[in-house]
Amino acid sequence: MKTLLNKLSAALPPGTVAVAGGTVVLGAASYAHLGVAGHSLSDAGYANVSVLWTIVMSIGIGIFFPMEQELTRIVSARVVLGQGAAPVLRRAGLLTAGILGATLLVLALGAGPLADLLFHGDRALVAALGSAFAGMALCYLTRGVLAGLGRFGAYGTQLAVDGGLRIVLAFGCLLSGLHSALAFSLILAFAPVIATLVTLPTLLRAVGPGEPIAWRELCNGLGLLVCATLLSQVVVNAAVMSTKLLAPSDSALISALMSATVLARVPLFVFGSLQASLLSGLTAAFTAGDRVAFWAMLRRIAMVVAALGLLGGVPATVLGPWLIEVLFGTEDPVLGSFDFFLLSAGTAAYMFAMVLGQALMVFKRHNLQLLSWALGTAVLVGITLIPGDVAVRVIVAYALGSTATVLAMLTALRLSFPGAAAAVGEGAAQPADAGIPGVGAVGK
Repeated sequence: MKTLLNKLSAALPPGTVAVAGGTVVLGAASYAHLGVAGHSLSDAGYANVSVLWTIVMSIGIGIFFPMEQELTRIVSARVVLGQGAAPVLRRAGLLTAGILGATLLVLALGAGPLADLLFHGDRALVAALGSAFAGMALCYLTRGVLAGLGRFGAYGTQLAVDGGLRIVLAFGCLLSGLHSALAFSLILAFAPVIATLVTLPTLLRAVGPGEPIAWRELCNGLGLLVCATLLSQVVVNAAVMSTKLLAPSDSALISALMSATVLARVPLFVFGSLQASLLSGLTAAFTAGDRVAFWAMLRRIAMVVAALGLLGGVPATVLGPWLIEVLFGTEDPVLGSFDFFLLSAGTAAYMFAMVLGQALMVFKRHNLQLLSWALGTAVLVGITLIPGDVAVRVIVAYALGSTATVLAMLTALRLSFPGAAAAVGEGAAQPADAGIPGVGAVGK
C-alpha cells in the first residue's frame, strides 16, 4: 500500500498534496452546507438554496474561474523567466473589479424577473447571489496568483478556511433555529471573503516587482476562456437547472437531482486539488521547453483521473439512492442506481475534458477549447429537448454532453499537434523524474 501511495504521489504535479487538504475541507463543506440545509428547510426553501448554489457553482465559476486560470498560466511563465507578479496582480484586480461590477449591474436590472423565475419571487436571494459572486471574484483573483507563484500552502489554506467557515456557519444556522433560505445562501458570500483576507498577507509578500503586463496579454484569451468555462459549467450543472425550467413545480425531483449531482461529483472535489498545480506545472514545462515533461505529466494525470472516476463512480452507483435519503433528507426514492451510474460516467468524462482543456490552454488554443465545449453543450441541449421523462433526459444529456466534449478535444489535439502521441510515448520511456516539472529543464 505504501509503495502504491508513493507511485501515486510521484504521478501528481508538484503542489498537489499541499492543495489536497484544503480541497477535502471545501468539498466536505458542500455536503455539510447542503445537507444541513436539506434537514432545516422546507422542500421549497431547499429548492431555492439548491438553485442558488447551482448558479454560483456554474455561472459564478464560469465568469471568475477563468481569471484564476489565466493568472496561473501568466504568473507561472513569469516565474520561469525570473519576473515578478505585482504588475499582473494590479491589472488583474482592476479587470476583475470591472467584470464583477458588470455582473452585479445585470443582477440589479433583472432582479424582479430573476426572483420570479428562480426563487419564487424572493428578491433577497438575488442580492445573496450577487454577494456570493463578489466573494468568488476575490478568491479566484488571489488563488490564480498564488498558484502561479507556487505558493500552494497558502492556496490550500484559503480553501480550508473557506470550507471550514461554510461548515461552521451552516451548523450555526441549524443550532440557532434559522430556517431561512437567505441565511444558508449568505454563507456562500461570507466564507470566501474571510478566507481571502486570511491569505492576503502571504500573497502581498510573495509578489515582487517586474515588467509591466500589457492589457492585451491579460485579456487576449480571457473572453474565449470565459465562454468555454461557462459552457463547461452549463454541461456539469445543467441537470438541476434544466429540471427547474422543465418541471418548476417538482421540488422533490429538483432536490433529489441536486443531492445526487453532489454525490456523483465527489471525484471533482478531489480533482480540484490537481487543477491549479497541473496548469502551473504544464505551463512551467512548456515555457522551459521541456516537451517530454509536458506530455508525460498529461499522460499521468489522465491515468489518475481514470482512477478517480472508478473510485467515485462505483460507490455512488451502489449506494447513491440510500445516501441521498440519509445525508440530504430525501424521502421518496426519485432516482435509482442506473441514474447514479450515468451521473458518475458523466463526471469521469467531464474530468478528462478539463485535463485536455488545460493542455489546449497552455498552447494558447483557447478557441479550440471553446469549440469543444460548444459541441458538448449542443449535444446536451439536443438530448434535453427530446420528449420524454425529464429526469432521464437531463441525466443522459450530462453524460453524453461530457463525452462529446472529450472526443472533440482529443480530435483537436491530434489535428493541431500530430506529434502529441509520439511525445506521450517518449515521456513514458523516460525515468520517473523526467515527467515532473521542477526536474531537468524546468528546474533549471
